[in-house]
Amino acid sequence: MQITFLGATHEVTGSCTLLEAAGKRFLVDCGMQQGPDTYENQDIPVLPADIDFVLLTHAHIDHSGNLPLLYARGFRGPVYATNATKDLCDIMLKDSAHIQMFEAEWRNRKGRRSGREEYVPAYTMDDALGVISQLAGCEYGEVMQIAEGIKVRFIDAGHLLGSSSIEIWLQEDGEEKKIVFSGDVGNTDQPIIKDPQYIHEADYVVIESTYGDRTHEKVEDYAQMLAEVIQETFDRGGNVVIPSFAVGRTQEMLYFIREIKERKLVQGHGDFEVYVDSPLAVEATSIFQRHHQECYDEIAQAIVNEGFNPISFPGLKLSVTSDDSKAINTKENCKVILSASGMCDAGRIKHHLKHNLWRKECTVLFVGYQAVGTLGRILVDGVDTVKLFGEEIMVQADIRVLPGISGHADREGLMRWLKAYEPTLKMVFVNHGEDSVCQVFADRIRNELGYDTLAPFSGTIYDLKGNRCLLETRGIPVKRPASKAASRASTVYDRLVAAGQRLMTVIRHNEGGANKDLAKFTGQINSLCDKWDR
Repeated sequence: MQITFLGATHEVTGSCTLLEAAGKRFLVDCGMQQGPDTYENQDIPVLPADIDFVLLTHAHIDHSGNLPLLYARGFRGPVYATNATKDLCDIMLKDSAHIQMFEAEWRNRKGRRSGREEYVPAYTMDDALGVISQLAGCEYGEVMQIAEGIKVRFIDAGHLLGSSSIEIWLQEDGEEKKIVFSGDVGNTDQPIIKDPQYIHEADYVVIESTYGDRTHEKVEDYAQMLAEVIQETFDRGGNVVIPSFAVGRTQEMLYFIREIKERKLVQGHGDFEVYVDSPLAVEATSIFQRHHQECYDEIAQAIVNEGFNPISFPGLKLSVTSDDSKAINTKENCKVILSASGMCDAGRIKHHLKHNLWRKECTVLFVGYQAVGTLGRILVDGVDTVKLFGEEIMVQADIRVLPGISGHADREGLMRWLKAYEPTLKMVFVNHGEDSVCQVFADRIRNELGYDTLAPFSGTIYDLKGNRCLLETRGIPVKRPASKAASRASTVYDRLVAAGQRLMTVIRHNEGGANKDLAKFTGQINSLCDKWDR
């Protein structure tokens, strides 16, 4: 009965943890690394084909984004998640695969002219569709017997539609231990979705620490602040362009704009038009509407009960096709444009910046975190010109930042979530935070709550039955590859090795089969070897 920490260790993205108990091997999350990688993440120490199932806390790509890669390498088990998470993954994993395949096509189109080796995406649309077919939807609050000796329950984490903390009961040799994965704990008083639920009993807790060293700025009336920006911009005759993440933040902005219109906070511009220009955001908004009963908070649900949609209003326009998108900037009326990506590094938002950044009457309004090195961060930090689609664009629009309605609990919110537990915790593992933050938050938990804590690095193994560390690793700084081509070649070879490993798993599964079938299988393998053995 042991846990191996693999991803989001002393880093914020790439969540992935392996548990082995009751004769089963399973993952909690299988996320993609996003942004700069500080430390080496160790590979999953078992073959993907030998992983029995995955438990998924929520749909964000840093928690779900490597599921198609796991499938490509041979995993064929179920992926358990809440129903809303299942529906969001259906669109987000397809979108992730599309982005990777589009990037590969673009790189190869350029590379062929210079004789470069073919660029291969980490996974394809077929891989995404394959793992999507294995998603198994679950209800909040239902205790499920996943396998003999393993029970799980999904509890609302209040971070994103469908997000969850996961309670896991492990029974082995007549002894039971309970471990809880916090997932991403949500901020309180977010629009639309419920506050995080608290859990009271566990032997072990794995808690995130994204904002484990910070306190969020409190916003008294977000709708009023947003309305003031819209009013000032429209009075100048300009557009308000809002770079916004397609899932979560876009729906929050729609909620506030509906409130602005209901309270008539913007005067003199009628039922001004609001464009959501992101196919992913349009699909996500539809999913939000479908899951209102289990996910909406009391205020949002009351609006639904009155016969209204809390994220829809007169003047809302949804742009799906590229022609729809292009038409937005041909209209001379003042409007709000919500478009992805939220950090301006890709997607249709770049086209809207091209058309509006040079106009003094317009406003580009940032409503979320902008990572260092992104176009969004460059604009926020102040710059005179930017290059978009090979063209120098003057930055004359008003660049504004509204304090975000963070989807993550701050340090006080995380401490409240932990204080709900009875004082029986044997250990609190701290992950999903920047290097220094993990240790700072672990120290605070130990000093204020008296719990033993550990901020594990990738590869650390802990014995849950004996409550002892079997292997404590240290962080290994990432070594940058000599070239992107060398890195990509290594990735392609890794996939070949994974395919070979899966073949061995399939061979083991056929032990005891009919001699005729085994002979045919053997012949097929030998023919393949003859073809490639050179």
